Amino acid sequence: MSTISLDNRQKSEVLAHLGVPEMAATLPFLEQLLAAYYCTIPWESAFRIVRQAETNTPSPRWPEQFWHEALTQGSGGTCFESNYAFFALLQSLGFAGYLTINNMGESIGCHTAIVILLDGQKWLVDAGLPLYAVLPIKSQEVVQRSSPFLDYTVRPDGRFHYQIERSPHPKPNAFTLIDEPVDDAAYRAATTADYGENGLFLDTVIVNKIIENQPWRFNMAERPWRLNRFDWGRRIDYEMAGDVATAVAEHFGLETAVVQKAFRLLAGREEKRP
Repeated sequence: MSTISLDNRQKSEVLAHLGVPEMAATLPFLEQLLAAYYCTIPWESAFRIVRQAETNTPSPRWPEQFWHEALTQGSGGTCFESNYAFFALLQSLGFAGYLTINNMGESIGCHTAIVILLDGQKWLVDAGLPLYAVLPIKSQEVVQRSSPFLDYTVRPDGRFHYQIERSPHPKPNAFTLIDEPVDDAAYRAATTADYGENGLFLDTVIVNKIIENQPWRFNMAERPWRLNRFDWGRRIDYEMAGDVATAVAEHFGLETAVVQKAFRLLAGREEKRP
């Protein structure tokens, strides 16, 4: 299992940034931390696009760097880095658990999640999708839980496998949880590979974040470019014009220069295509 953890200084800085006081490792505290995370830290690909361009070899942002950039530049990440960083925070706060690497449909090993153990019960935590609720895992029982934004179902599906479902959502099956611990070496290797040739979300800027209690998204792959807001399954689009990179950065609280560079890098790649 992973032993990754934040030091006391960074732990205190992260808690202050999230606006959550330290307390005992309980389910209510875990739920408070997750809610603070998804309202503060975006799911985003801009920083990894720039990171890949600036390094000669795959160089992930490990938890210390991930949190430093989140606190100083408004960054977030995709699932491998986000869940590793969130798990490091949880372990520094006394939570026990492990990391998992999971499947999404036919895509194998493409998504990560956290399992936390509390009083003999397993709880699924995912800062890298994110899941907007902490979900109980029960091997012989279908479990349902609600969040402010989606309803969830955890459905056992064979040995150590669970289908994680959400509604209302155009893609109801979120992922297949494979409830088997992944150690640091394997997790770090997979995270590094995700910056390589077949890495995900290195070819388009996508940002998701809860802003003023509403889910917002920008997806560069969808033209014309729009901001999307979601209201219990209903999507509302907002047209964008002018300097879209700056508008995206300002809307989601990301450092403008990084988002602008990500847009330029992708535009340059597009121009080079035959």
